Order: sequence, then C-alpha cells, then structure tokens
Amino acid sequence: MAKLQIKKGDTVVVISGKDKGKQGTVIATEPKKERVFVEGVNTVKRHTKPSQANPQGGIVTKEAGIHVSNVMIVDPETKTATRIKKVEGKDGKFVRATVKSGTVLK
Repeated sequence: MAKLQIKKGDTVVVISGKDKGKQGTVIATEPKKERVFVEGVNTVKRHTKPSQANPQGGIVTKEAGIHVSNVMIVDPETKTATRIKKVEGKDGKFVRATVKSGTVLK
C-alpha cells in the first residue's frame, strides 16, 4: 500500500483508458486499492433493490474507481496535466507542489 499523492478535492485529468482526456474532481480515494473516484468519469449503472432508504429501487448511475496511475493532477495556472513534487513549506512541513509551475496545492 503506497501513500497516494492525489487527494479528495483535487482536479485531475484521465490520461489513459476509455475516458481519456476527461477532467473531474476527485470525490473519494481508496489508498489500499490505489484507486480514485472522479466525478463524472467511469460511470457504471447499478441495479438496486427497494429498501427503506430507497423505496423505489431501480437503476442508479455512479462512479467506479480508476487506478491512480491513470490520472494526473491539473495544474491550476497552466490548466494542463502535471506531476507533483514535495517542497518545504513556510512552517518546515513538506507540501505538495506542481512540477510545471511550482504552484503549492492545498
């Protein structure tokens, strides 16, 4: 299990697979499986049985996971895909920054 450099809330672009070129926001991560869930990308339809929470049941569309190696962070300044590096912040802790422009990510 590796620590993911992509966090919830990051804007990413898919660099390989059927959804190549699509952009979206990361809505969840699974570090143990090295997967990320991106809003509006890799959607699947699930047939759900009626329950108390969903009395109607039916077909629900939701996002499936994508392997973390198939997505890259979008640089906020240049709006292109970029890698991430660790730089030392003002308080001595290491923070994430983009390689292309050096912008520090939150």
